[in-house]
Amino acid sequence: MTATSPDAATLDAQGRLESDRDLSQKPTASAGLGRLVVFTGPSGVGKGTLLHALLERHPDLHLSISATTRDPRPGEEHGQNYYFLSKDEFNQMVEQGEFLEWAEFAGNCYGTPKAAVMQTIRQGQWVILEIEVEGARQVRRSFPDAFQVFIMPPSIAVLEERLRQRGHDSEPAIQRRLQRATAEMKAAPEFDCQVVNDDIDKALDQLETALFGT
Repeated sequence: MTATSPDAATLDAQGRLESDRDLSQKPTASAGLGRLVVFTGPSGVGKGTLLHALLERHPDLHLSISATTRDPRPGEEHGQNYYFLSKDEFNQMVEQGEFLEWAEFAGNCYGTPKAAVMQTIRQGQWVILEIEVEGARQVRRSFPDAFQVFIMPPSIAVLEERLRQRGHDSEPAIQRRLQRATAEMKAAPEFDCQVVNDDIDKALDQLETALFGT
């Protein structure tokens, strides 16, 4: 996913700020600062498609670029779709507390570099995170003012069809994703808003109402 990077000139190759900043302070959405919005839900539910549509309507929103240890897929670029890191690089950032959240999924690690997010929020802008359910829970603990949206499939059968159409996963991997999705969907009431991604236009309208009251 191509993302809008917050002032990329001030960030290094891992999404860290080049200048020294105090990142130990807990984030807050008060005092006229920007807003943090979290999108989560099962793998294959269409979070990326929905976010692309939202960003087309609202280009002033900033989609955070995540870091990952997985290999790039065809067409993906470092610093645009993800920060592609080695496991050692990722673990070093974990040890130094440089992630707002991080989680392991399907054998790979994913995390949100804290510095880039906080820089954008301090500039009074909105930041969108597209992350796993466990990562969303971590954000809730450290950033309770964040607005969290859970994207749901119309059914597990529809989700299975979408996963197969992607063509990324083996049969065992698809079954693992479906089992995890079933458990994650039970957690949907934990989040501020639940959106069923069946018809994208209707889902997008529901998102805009939840976010902007329109």
